[in-house]
Amino acid sequence: MERPNSWSELLEMLFAGSWNPELQRFRSPYAFRGLASTEHHLSNSLLRLAGQASINTLELSLLRNFSKYAHMQPAPGVESIWHWLALGQHHGLPTRLIDWTYSPFVALHFATELPEEYDRDGVVWCVNFVEANTLLPKRLKAILQEEQSQTFTIDMLSEFRSLKAFDSLAHDPFVVFIEPPSLDTRILNQFALFSLMPDPSARLDTWLESHPDLCRRIAVPAELKWEVRDKLDQANINERTLFPGLDGLSRWLERYYTQKSPKTIRD
Repeated sequence: MERPNSWSELLEMLFAGSWNPELQRFRSPYAFRGLASTEHHLSNSLLRLAGQASINTLELSLLRNFSKYAHMQPAPGVESIWHWLALGQHHGLPTRLIDWTYSPFVALHFATELPEEYDRDGVVWCVNFVEANTLLPKRLKAILQEEQSQTFTIDMLSEFRSLKAFDSLAHDPFVVFIEPPSLDTRILNQFALFSLMPDPSARLDTWLESHPDLCRRIAVPAELKWEVRDKLDQANINERTLFPGLDGLSRWLERYYTQKSPKTIRD
């Protein structure tokens, strides 16, 4: 794990590898995910919920009932299993998806959003989704080639009418990155991505251990968290902008006015 000693070193690490010589532009091939503690894993919320239960049965039950009751809410364009999966993830339903972002600053927000976690190191996971595409099954590679894209949309997966059809694409595990539909401004402001694997019980961090060249982990040291948090607030990266509405505003104000105390400072 890379460990910066200053804000400037942290930024250098986060933006490393962004230069694209083919385009002659800074276009990072990385997706970012910030976690408040280095002890947290890259496991999806469905796996955390399942425990000893059959995760495949649980997944289908959750999606079936979510789509049944969510029809009471306006959900234009929700037609396929992929729409329901994305909509459920966005609204807190336990799914096999994991949230990511194109923005290293948004990832830093999630690594520093909880003052009660300021006594421990956070982490930003950086996964090279462009290189991860080289490990995809042939059909998925062909879809990306047809669309001239490096990430999927839910419409690009529409030929797979069920999760079972998607899961049967290959024997070896793989990961795809999906840009969710613009369900609301929260999706847009967070510059959001989802990762998806063909097995709801799969752990992405375990898969990445077998492909270390695809991943970098950058520590957000406890002793830097207050500085990082204050500078993100000054840069307008906070709950108020990432979660538009009164709930996000209230969360931002509560954290913004949290007093710095010995309990949140590592000795």
